Parts: sequence; C-alpha cells; structure tokens
Amino acid sequence: MTIHWCGTGLSSGPGLRRLIEAGLPVTVWNRTVDKAREAVSDLTADIRPYSLPALTEALQPGDVAISMLPADQHVAIAQACLSKGANFVSSSYIAPEMRALDEAFVAAGLASVNEVGLDPGIDHLMAHDLVARYRASAAFDPQNVLSFTSYCGGVPKVANAFRYKFSWSPLGVLKALRSPSRSLRDFAERRVARPWDAISAYDAPLPEPESFEVYPNRDSLPFLADYRFDPAWRVRDFVRGTIRLNGWAAAWAPVFAEIETLDGPADDARLAEMAAAFWRDNAYAEGEADRVVLFVSLRAERAGKPVWHETWAMDAWGDERGTAMGRLVSVPVSLAVQAVLAGDIPPGVHAAPHDPALVTRWLDQVAGLAQYMARVDHLA
Repeated sequence: MTIHWCGTGLSSGPGLRRLIEAGLPVTVWNRTVDKAREAVSDLTADIRPYSLPALTEALQPGDVAISMLPADQHVAIAQACLSKGANFVSSSYIAPEMRALDEAFVAAGLASVNEVGLDPGIDHLMAHDLVARYRASAAFDPQNVLSFTSYCGGVPKVANAFRYKFSWSPLGVLKALRSPSRSLRDFAERRVARPWDAISAYDAPLPEPESFEVYPNRDSLPFLADYRFDPAWRVRDFVRGTIRLNGWAAAWAPVFAEIETLDGPADDARLAEMAAAFWRDNAYAEGEADRVVLFVSLRAERAGKPVWHETWAMDAWGDERGTAMGRLVSVPVSLAVQAVLAGDIPPGVHAAPHDPALVTRWLDQVAGLAQYMARVDHLA
C-alpha cells in the first residue's frame, strides 16, 4: 500500500508531513519537483514530477491518492483510482461529476472521500456534532423552530487597510464574488446574486468578543440533508457563509463596483490583471501570521424563546508550526487518509464523516491545531 500525495502547495504541508512522520509509505507528486523538495525533502526522497499518466501507472490496488491539485483535476484522478483499485481523498466540494462515480466506487469496494479540509470539512464535523447533540437533548422537539449558521474565513492576524490578505492567487477570490448564493432566511428561500448584497454583522462568541462581517456562500440548502435535518423540522434560517473582518465591505466597495461590470469570459483578462495587483499589494509577507476563524451554530426555539443553543467557535493563527490555513486544511485530509486505510470509511463517494466516533476523534485532533476552540453553550 502506498499513499500518493499530489500537490504540495501552501495548504498541503502539515498533513503531508504528518503522514510521513507517522512512518506511512508516502510518494509525493508535484508539478514542480523543486517546490516539493523545499517542503518535504528533509523527510522523504520519494518525490516525483506529477502527470496523470505517471500517477495512474504507479497506482496499485489498495493505494490511496490524495489530490491537493486544482479542483478541476480531482475527477480524472478519482477515475484513475477506480481503474487501478485505489482509494481517493480530497479537501474539495463534491462536484456532480464526482458524485456520479458513487456507484462505481461502491461496486469496487473503494472510497472517494471529499470535503475533509477546513471549509468544507471541519465545519461539517462541527455541524454533525451539534445536530447529534440537539437530537439527544431534553430540549429536542420536532416542533421547535431552528436556526443554523456556519461562517468561516481566513483573515489577516494584523488588519491592513484592505482588511484582507492573500496567501495564494487572488483570482479565485475574485471569481467567487461573481457567484450567487442560496440559503434560508425567515422560513423562505433567499437568493442573492452577489455577496455584497447580503453582508451583515456577526458577533462571535470568542473569549474577547469580536464583531465580523458575514455573507452567504454558494448553495446552502443541500446541506440540510447532509447535516441530517429532518425534512419535517421547522427551519427558520439555514446559511453557510464567509466571514471577513469588520470594514471589509467598505474597503472592497471599489472592487465590488468593478466586478459588477464583469460578467463574461471576455472579462477574465481584467480579473487576472486585478488579481496580479492584489497579489502585489496585499499578499502575506514571509513568515507573517495568518488567521482562521470558524463559527458553527445551532439554535432551537419554542414559543419564541430559546431552549437549546450551542456554537462551535474556533480561532487559529500562524505560529512556529506554519500557517493556520495550512494546518486546518491538510491535517483533516491526513485524518481521512488514515480512516480509509483503517476501513472506517465505507465504499462510495462521501463528504466528511458523520459517524459520531469519527467526528469526536477528528474534532479532538483539530482542537490541537487552533489556539482557541470550544463548544459554547449560550444558555448555560
């Protein structure tokens, strides 16, 4: 059995190193071998230039391939795994093309585990934990009114005028600003064309209270089923979103105004130009600490009064272990790899596990990656 780790970018290092240091057989693949050597040559010499044909040829039955490459390459690697009897892991959202491989993975007795990074990933674990705790509580009642929120974001540890810093190409951030979102608000479906049309304040339950700006992200509604919400439950609010420092909306107002005018493929050149300028002016300096904040909350009300309300709160920043983002994305990926090898993940295409034993074990591991992580009971 060999673990094939593909991609050694900024969000890969800690998880990759964790597997190698555990004594597991790991082959490292990267499009630029020199960059991979900078990351892990002190631990392994088995570093190879990545190409899909080369990886496919190297795969053996029972192997695990991890793709930390761009998301548009995941499905091809997963298909290669199927052809060679290997398992697959990634931190990215499950694309429809990946979901379509579920029956093939089940038939082959193999696992494709996705959405096991930070967001998606750790946020899923926290949501599964809260829903399970609520179901088991004395306050549980199918007639309660529920509100669920999940907000995650990477922000500067020390705020700059732009209220944001980039640790990789800003192009993805800019493209995300052109994406619509769908969520629930006041029992009704809420569709938002652009994030800046739905920015609101969020008071975070940290040891030192702090206010942020938040907005819905992507399509939240499929996660009602993923998080095991009963279809008969009365859900007032359900949103998965992005969190930013206070002042972000004002600082980015000129960016929003220009993005509003860019809505076609022909405008991609302008987006690339903007991304290059942001990378030049607002990138993290060498060794500068980043910060990641994540808040997942479930609240139940009866007759207009809260009867159950808990929030997972996490605040992490870069330190001698490296960046917070790198730890929180890649270490859960390494936990998923170990779960696949241990047979803890059934065959098929899956997101982060909802099995209570795995959720508890993984959250215990994640807690050691953050400077602060706690489950807050607002009614205690």
